[in-house]
Amino acid sequence: MKIKDKEFVPFIGEAELAATVDRLAAELNRDYQGRTLTVCPVLTGAFMFATDLVRRLTVDVEMRFVKYASYDGMSSTGSVSCQLPFPDSLAGKDVLVVEDVVDSGLSMQHLLAELRKLGPRSVRLCALFFKPGAFRGDYRVDYVGREIGNEFIVGYGMDYDECGRCLPAVWVVDE
Repeated sequence: MKIKDKEFVPFIGEAELAATVDRLAAELNRDYQGRTLTVCPVLTGAFMFATDLVRRLTVDVEMRFVKYASYDGMSSTGSVSCQLPFPDSLAGKDVLVVEDVVDSGLSMQHLLAELRKLGPRSVRLCALFFKPGAFRGDYRVDYVGREIGNEFIVGYGMDYDECGRCLPAVWVVDE
């Protein structure tokens, strides 16, 4: 499949994505049983994953959306811009940041530092995909859907230059 100037091939199908989300939801339901979880999806890439994830949660959930950006096309810009910050009302709450992909981890490191200033009771990170070979962050990804290499992926919320987000499966660039 061609998106803009790049060719993409199938990488992870809908059934495998659903099984991954089921597993992560079961872990969260176990860990947060009897508590209210404030879920903070990082827009825009994590919106499909976060939607499917919270549908499977049996714990009480509050939603708060944030938007931080560091990519342009297929490359990191090297800087993080905040377009929708965390709300001030997170003090004393159990917060779960939901991200599509953690690769270098530098954007997330910035985001987590901003979040911790607000005084939540706990902060955990759930990422659908984690790229350990690229990771340079100084924090833990608490819930990982799947580890992948340094492939560039689209679909299931993730984009290439704002295209490909609505694909129901994940595709990888064919280089």
